[in-house]
Amino acid sequence: MSVKLILQFVLALFMVAAGVNHFLKPRVYMHIMPPYLPRPRELVLLSGMAEVLLGVLLLVPRTTPLAAWGLVALFVAVFPANLYMAQHPERFPKIPRALLWLRLPLQGVLILWALWYT
Repeated sequence: MSVKLILQFVLALFMVAAGVNHFLKPRVYMHIMPPYLPRPRELVLLSGMAEVLLGVLLLVPRTTPLAAWGLVALFVAVFPANLYMAQHPERFPKIPRALLWLRLPLQGVLILWALWYT
């Protein structure tokens, strides 16, 4: 089994687990949403569904490229929430400020990771 294939499974598992967590702990995700976004609960649940679906589709050879592009779009779409967290560290006192800022380049890493499967 190649490293690329192993990492594809890792990304898919990560996405499915993250998506399921949106349903288990929606308030955590609602808390990180910028206040200018409407309907935070619905957006959290929608993004959770997208993460689960795209994670599963990433493992289906026929839909892998489409799922990878969907993940790229999703990572771009959630970037404002990560930026909001970094800009408002007082709302997240349990998370070190440096970690809040490190989340921003992590989005780039996730985008590159997903692009590998397009």
